[in-house]
Amino acid sequence: MKRIDAMVPSMRRSEVVHSILKAGAQGVTVVESRGKGDGERPMVEGARGTARYIADYNRIDTITSVVGDSKADSVVSAIMNAAHRGKEEDGVIFVSTIDEAYQINTKSKISAS
Repeated sequence: MKRIDAMVPSMRRSEVVHSILKAGAQGVTVVESRGKGDGERPMVEGARGTARYIADYNRIDTITSVVGDSKADSVVSAIMNAAHRGKEEDGVIFVSTIDEAYQINTKSKISAS
């Protein structure tokens, strides 16, 4: 099994989640995150519009899905197609191997499918 973590701009969330599910993943987890990388930070205005400053962090979403090895490449490709805009802040994808997983309610090991 592979765990795929995609860190993408929050405004791309719906497109990316839809593409992951369409590529064959059975589920996703979305976490609203803040990140600080090489990309430019957005300009933010104060509550009354009197102050302007550059945000310390960018708003991103971390979208995680665990899929069988055979579906990993198609899910990664789907994420890239949905999130790509040709900009540095398009995001990043991490793929890692899951050695074991367990279902808590049944206390049983989950088999790779």
